[in-house]
Amino acid sequence: GFGGIQLIRQLKHAKLQVVLLDRHNYHTFQPLLYQVATAGLEPDSISGPLRKIFDTHKNFYFRITTVDAIDPGKNQVHTSIGSIEYDYLVVACGTKTNYFGNEKIRQLAFPMKQVPQALNLRSHILQNFEKAVNTRDPKKRNRLTSFVIVGGGPTGVEVAGAMGELKRHVLPNDYPELNLKLMRIYLIEGQSRLLGGMSGYAAQKAKRYLENRFDVEVKLNCLVQDFDGEEVTLNNGVKIPTETLIWAAGVKGGIIDGLGNETIENSRFVVDRFQKIKGYSNVYAIGDVAKMSTENFPNGHPQLAPVAMQQGKLLGKNLYRMLKGKAMKPFEYFDKGSMATVGRNRAVVDIPPKFRFGGFVAWFIWMFVHLVFLVSFRQKIVVVFNWVWNYFTYDRGTRLIIRPFNYGKKIEGKEAVLDEVS
Repeated sequence: GFGGIQLIRQLKHAKLQVVLLDRHNYHTFQPLLYQVATAGLEPDSISGPLRKIFDTHKNFYFRITTVDAIDPGKNQVHTSIGSIEYDYLVVACGTKTNYFGNEKIRQLAFPMKQVPQALNLRSHILQNFEKAVNTRDPKKRNRLTSFVIVGGGPTGVEVAGAMGELKRHVLPNDYPELNLKLMRIYLIEGQSRLLGGMSGYAAQKAKRYLENRFDVEVKLNCLVQDFDGEEVTLNNGVKIPTETLIWAAGVKGGIIDGLGNETIENSRFVVDRFQKIKGYSNVYAIGDVAKMSTENFPNGHPQLAPVAMQQGKLLGKNLYRMLKGKAMKPFEYFDKGSMATVGRNRAVVDIPPKFRFGGFVAWFIWMFVHLVFLVSFRQKIVVVFNWVWNYFTYDRGTRLIIRPFNYGKKIEGKEAVLDEVS
């Protein structure tokens, strides 16, 4: 993730053997995952091979594996490829989707944390419309063309806005036989406002943009109680017919076993100002999985990319200082602000202490910042080209169903033999 990438970059010239463990061989720019899911970008636009990113680092080694547990007594991590010894260990595994104990929703909802999940959602959305043109049942068509997004944070708002753009500008051209005015997009949020981590101004702006420009039905103070694959039930008794539940309602730290329960609070490792995990002198945690309590952030820093990047960068420098016998510097988060895009020409930006604005300028700044943080120059060029093309043509050129599922045995009374690919 962002923290690990920054850490390794700082250690390029250190006399260390830097070993990176990850279950994937690529880094994902997660803030743009929703654009992969809504056919705006291809996966390679936001993902880059880890070996390529660090191909000039002579001290860098990469192994694709999963980590099962940490054994701090032996200075080892137990992985799917065996046990690996360490002198210093940095846990930077980020977060995973939090379903709040609802196993049924976990099995049926679409999360938004990984590239494969985004591709699954993209294929599912497009397949729903292919199914919709082949059914005469209005109730089924309604379920196929209705989409419920849970979670009013930046991810939920961005997905809802992108779905609204598809409804207004793209899908009517692809499916002229469907009445796209009947397509419903719902955004469900349990709190009384959207974008809980941003200002009230940003929350009001985002809600107005979604409702007035992108035909999104925002439902606040509501929780999803159940989903059976055809109907979402809210805690106020409202039932929404849909076959698509997109889950962006929360995350929790990717905790690894072995360090003891006393090191964990709210699914995050408790760390000091130097990122050391409580009770350990050579085990560190950075990014979303780390909880550092400070005067300004008593409950830990927000689980955002800028925090992880700053922590990774400082820890890399501190390890370098330690090797040279110099004192380490404590972490202090510099909040440069937060932003969220709602859709075409619409975004909201908060810049401390009290600078808030929205609209086209905010949208342009959002695009610029995200381009800067993409890992490779190639990705920047590809993303810019796609954004320019999409902007002037009102088109999404990556509407490919690459993960098809079985449409069913019958379509309009005719036998349909279709391969099922999981």
